[in-house]
This record gives sequence, C-alpha cells and structure tokens, in this order.
Amino acid sequence: MVKIVLPDNTERSFSNPISVLSIAKDISPSLSKSIIAAFVNDEIKDTSYIISQDCSLKLITDKEPIALDIIRHSAAHLLAHAVKCLFPTAQVTIGPVIENGFYYDFSYERPFTPDDLREIEKKMSHLVDMNIEISRKELSRDSAVDYFLSIGEKYKAEIISSIPADQTISLYTQGDFTDLCRGPHVPSTSKLRYFKLTKISGAYWRGDSNNEMLQRIYGTAWFTKNDLDAYLNMLQEAEKRDHRKIGKQLDLFHIQEEAPGMIFWHPNGWTLWQIIEQYIRSMYKKYGYLEVRTPQLLDRVLWEKSGHWEKFQDDIFSLESDKRQYAIKPMNCPCHVQIYKQGITSYRDLPIRLAEFGSCHRNEASGALHGLMRVRGFTQDDGHIFCTEEQIQVEVMNFIDMLFEVYGKFDLLNQGVAVKLSTRPVKRIGTDDVWDKAENSLAEALNTKGLEWSILPGEGAFYGPKIEFEVKDCIGRKWTTGSIQLDFSMPNRLGAEYINVDGEKKTAVMLHRAICGSLERFIGILIEHHMGIFPLWLAPIQVAVLNISEKQSEYANGVFARLNKDGIRVLIDISNEKIGYKIRQTTLKKIPYLLIIGDKETENNLVTVRLRDGKDLGSMSIDDFIRNYL
Repeated sequence: MVKIVLPDNTERSFSNPISVLSIAKDISPSLSKSIIAAFVNDEIKDTSYIISQDCSLKLITDKEPIALDIIRHSAAHLLAHAVKCLFPTAQVTIGPVIENGFYYDFSYERPFTPDDLREIEKKMSHLVDMNIEISRKELSRDSAVDYFLSIGEKYKAEIISSIPADQTISLYTQGDFTDLCRGPHVPSTSKLRYFKLTKISGAYWRGDSNNEMLQRIYGTAWFTKNDLDAYLNMLQEAEKRDHRKIGKQLDLFHIQEEAPGMIFWHPNGWTLWQIIEQYIRSMYKKYGYLEVRTPQLLDRVLWEKSGHWEKFQDDIFSLESDKRQYAIKPMNCPCHVQIYKQGITSYRDLPIRLAEFGSCHRNEASGALHGLMRVRGFTQDDGHIFCTEEQIQVEVMNFIDMLFEVYGKFDLLNQGVAVKLSTRPVKRIGTDDVWDKAENSLAEALNTKGLEWSILPGEGAFYGPKIEFEVKDCIGRKWTTGSIQLDFSMPNRLGAEYINVDGEKKTAVMLHRAICGSLERFIGILIEHHMGIFPLWLAPIQVAVLNISEKQSEYANGVFARLNKDGIRVLIDISNEKIGYKIRQTTLKKIPYLLIIGDKETENNLVTVRLRDGKDLGSMSIDDFIRNYL
C-alpha cells in the first residue's frame, strides 16, 4: 500500500504505485484538468511522476504563482521545438524563465527576422493544438552527451560535459523534440495556449564576449488570455513611457558611443537632478546625516582589505600610476570607514551617520547597458551609519521612516511597497554566527515596525543581509530602489572601532543604506512613472511665457524677469513664430503652466494661464498666478 498525506492532513491509500496525475483524478476529475505539477515530500515533480512510497503530496494547479514559472519554462521548450521544426539546422542552447516570461538562445547561420518570429509563433500554436504529451527520461551524463552529439546539438553536449560524471541527467521529450532540463514541465503542450514572442536580441554563448554571438528570442506566457492581454497592454504603455524617448523629447540627457554607459546631462536634465539631490540633502539634515565627499581613485590595497577586490575585480575599472594599481571607486563604503576612523570615537558619539552623493563606476557588460537604468558611471545617494549593536533596530526603523517619506514625496506609495529580507549568499565573508546575528537583527526591526515582509534566500550582499524595498510604478512594474544592509564584517576588516562604556575597544556595526539607489536609475524610473509629466515641484521648467506678437515682447520679458526673480523655473519664447506653434512646442515639453500674452494682457497687466493639458484657467495678474498656482 502507498499512503498519501494531503495538505489538509487527510490521507489516501493506493494498492500500487501511482502517478501524481492519477491521484488528482482520484480526488476530482476537474482537479486533474488544472494540475500542472506537485510537491512530493516538498520536492517539485511532474504530474507523470510515479509515487511508490508513503509521502506528503501538494498538488500545484494553474491558480498558483509557482505554476506560472512551470508554464513559462515549458513555453521556452515549445519555442525551441518550433524553431527546430522550421529551421532544422538551428542549434539550441539554453532557455530559462525570466521575470514575466522566458527566452531561448539559438545558433543559426543567419539573423532571425520579424517574419520568422511570426512563423515561429504560428508553429508554436500548432504544436499547442496538437496536445503533445511531454515525457521525462533519465540518462547517465556520458550517455546524454553522446545523445546530443548524435543529433548535432554541440551546445547541449558542452553543457552536459561540464556536469559531474556521476550525476544523472534528465531529458524532456515532446513529439520529435528532446531537450535537456531538470523540470518539471506541464503534462502536455495544450497547457501553453496564452503566449507571445516579444523581441529578438543578441547574446554571447555563456555570457563571454570571446564566444559566438547567439540569437535570443524573448517571449511571455500566462495562465489566461486576459492575463496575456493585460501584460501586452502594459508593454505598449511602457513603450510610450520609455525614458530614453522622453529624455530626448524633454531635452534631459543623451548617451553617445564615445562614453558607453555614461550620461551627458543637458540643462533641463541637470535641473531635474539638482531638484532631487537638494530634496534628498534636506532629508539628510532632517534625519541627522553628515554629508561627506571621498576620492574617486584609491589604491587596490584598500579594496583587498574590504573584500571588494576578490568579489568584484572583473567589474572594477583600474589604472596604474607610480607603480601602484588604483581602482576607480565602484562603491563608497570603504571610503566612509576611512573618515570614521579619523580620531577616537566614543560610544557617546554613536550613531554617526555619513552620507554622500558618491560618484561610482563599474564595468558593466556592454550588452547590459540600458539608458539610465543600467550605466557604468552613476551616483548613489549613499549613506553609512556606524552604531552599536543596541542601536541597530532604532537606526533601521528611522531609515524606514525616511524612505517612506521620500517615496511619498515622489508619488511612489500608491501601489504599496514590497519589503524583502535578503539572506546570506553562498559566496560571503563572515562566520555563520555573525550572519545569524545580522539576519535576526533586521528581522526584529521589521517586526517591531509592523511591516509585512518576505525572505529572498541567498540574495544578501557578500558582507551582510539586507532589506530591499520594491515600489510599483503607475503601470504596475516593480522597481527595487532602496535598501539597508547590515554589516558586521567590513568594520572589522577595516578597523572601524569605538571605545565602549568600560573603556574597551569594540568594532562598530555598519549599516549601508540608500533610498534612490543610483540617481540615474531613479530619474529613469521617475520619467517613466510620470511619463515626463512631472508634478510642479519636480518639473525642470515650471512656466513658459509666450507672446502673441512682437508688440508684447517688452511686457513678456518683464513677466519672465518677475518669475525668475521669485525662483520659479521659467522659459520665455518671444520669437516670431505663430502662437499656435509656440503652444504646441511648449506643450510637447510638458511644462505645467503656459502664460499667453497678447495686447489685452499687456494693456491690463495680466497673463492668460493655460495648463499643459490644454485647459484654460483664464486671465489674472501675475501676483494672483504666483499666489494661487506656484
């Protein structure tokens, strides 16, 4: 007999070994139609898995989030199957699940075209309609290598060859297509109806620029047509909000070949930057931070002491001078420790909160660069709090208050903030005891603050766990921006000490914290969130003064001078262009207020106020405009 324990602690017994799918049918015929996979003794398995021993069983239906990853992984295999049907000489490589979808990399003698993509989609739909059963089999490592070499799939053979020889390899087959995969997969292709291929890009084999350039086809897959349509609509909306397009339209910034991953800020963009920086600076003062500035170049020795060189050396720009190797600063934390160490610190001096708009550089892969969102040169709103262990909770809670206040100012709280605790990664510094203490301290702070939070296993920094804060923009996209990281290790490595109440030296605790993350990326998020239609306080230009004809130029200049004197960010256009053209051009720049000046306004010392959406607020004195609208 095989005894099965279900999540509600009820039991079912079967006289012979039985598949997961058959158990689902035994429970309910309708359940068997919605099942995707199952947890057998907490291990995820296909529906075809045969249970031969007593176990616990939790069925995964198409209503559960984890099932979506299985559908997307199966859709990646469906994509590869379709490509092999249409382009038999294409070689398949890898096809993982990513956020909101999947991709698959192919080696093929010519570039795929948009027409190819449409044909691949049609073939995928045909394979779905065929309701092809998906089956699993296992081979030894060497047998699997031989199999893929026999069908000409050298990339798959190379992947398997890197796996230890004593491991068993699982393969999944649907029709005449077989792929390497751990699984699980959906029972048949009919479960994969709601998908869309989205784009093609290039990708180096195994991410190494010395290897062949492959072709990467991206796609998305969902449970229902409504889910798919909603996501595709979101992509269309995101396209309209692309910060690179809006940045050009509003004349904020540009990027060029001579400085990949570096930003050229134009006057409007730098004005936006300064508004944000000055606001964050005001928060530094409010929450007790001391602003500092540290060098861009530091000897490699410091980065070796901090542990960054071992972890990040491939991402660090470096140069040699006077027979010494210097790193261009990739982060600010070791520098802040050097400031902290100047002089003797007493426990009475703690906490010490240092903050810097720190300019950093990292050698990001060229293929990963993306406008303001992924750059090589960036500025962090970086801060480090040096404190005692007893002060950790209060400092973390104060930071959370600060973060929520800032996000509220930028209109980023409407859809809530997801809070996640990232725990110890595999590659890390510090003992397990230190990590236990650090993770428990952050968890206690979150609980005391009364926040709902989840765990991201293994996603902490190499020196300590961190709390991450994820916001949603107005079209539902998620952005991880702020974080606070607890570090017992780096202060010890770099000698950040204080004198305790007993006159003894103790190592300070270090909290790494940022709210925006990088100002470049934060501005990119704000551009897309607001679609360039910034609230008045953020708008690089708040008011445009437009005359109808040359006769009003002198009065228009006086209005401009008055607004400018009051610190209002104002633009004036007294060109000979027609007023309709001026209004159109100014509206495209998304300036909140347009002041139209004609003969009537000039004669009566008035301005006609128009909003950027075209609404006419009527005529009023400049004093009334300033008092009521600015």
